[in-house]
Amino acid sequence: MSSGTSSDSWRFVAGKLFAFNCFDGSRGAGHIYGDGSVIGTIQFRGVGPARTVSLPPGTLRVRGEAVCASLQGMLFEPCFHLEKTDDRSFRGSLSGLGFAYCDFTRRDITLPIVRSSALQ
Repeated sequence: MSSGTSSDSWRFVAGKLFAFNCFDGSRGAGHIYGDGSVIGTIQFRGVGPARTVSLPPGTLRVRGEAVCASLQGMLFEPCFHLEKTDDRSFRGSLSGLGFAYCDFTRRDITLPIVRSSALQ
């Protein structure tokens, strides 16, 4: 994160579920695993159906002050500068392109408990 180290950034995101909204209207949610894999959904540019995506272990990794994505078929490895905005959120900006960013908000995976008396 901007005020911490890259290992602080990884601890903040690894093992958690995030919803995201990007500068171009893309949105979705995904779980970032400690092994660098991701499973989630994305709706590109905010139109059309949401698509399920999964990225294999080792896709996300820490490089210096950034979290980078190693994606098969890409000519370069995109890296993101993470800036913590509060205890549950961060902005990920594509390194070198300050206008290209996504805002991420952590979501809890707990489900509400429904009491049987409420069903009657």
